Amino acid sequence: MSSAPTDSPPEADRPPKRIGMLVAITVTIVLLDLATKIVMVSWLADGERVPLIGDLVSFTLVRNPGAAFSFATGMTWVLTLVAVAVVVGIARFARRLRSKGWALALGLVLGGALGNLVDRFFRGPGPMQGHVVDFVSVGWFPVFNVADSAITVGGVLLVLLALLGRDLDGTRAPSKAEDAA
Repeated sequence: MSSAPTDSPPEADRPPKRIGMLVAITVTIVLLDLATKIVMVSWLADGERVPLIGDLVSFTLVRNPGAAFSFATGMTWVLTLVAVAVVVGIARFARRLRSKGWALALGLVLGGALGNLVDRFFRGPGPMQGHVVDFVSVGWFPVFNVADSAITVGGVLLVLLALLGRDLDGTRAPSKAEDAA
């Protein structure tokens, strides 16, 4: 009896699943985001600016009805639905996740999405329309928060992993030249 070769190695030869790593990164980002927002809301008045490094870096409390970096202002309910879709999508990918790089990148994006979703659901003016608390101001760049930073860094890592041909299971995807050979 012969067995046909498979594209994936047997379970024993595969790297362990990285769901725990994904969850740990996600929880860390959500808690850090929520804690910093609680501190800033209690410490600063809306619009108040506290310089840290001259005019370059400051804390400035802003309630943002848009997406990361004030994009899509006024589309709060749409952004809420997009964030929910991102969370569901990452949760579905998690079962196949064996790459540390993908676990890190997806954990950052998931943690950031959940951090901002908490604001959208529980802050004023109301559920699914809540404004996100932003407080880090760097030069001319829009004011942002920990969740925005996590989403951005995670997104950059996702692009790099894709460009490097890394799959969710940690293997390297064959290049087009290898496929043709």
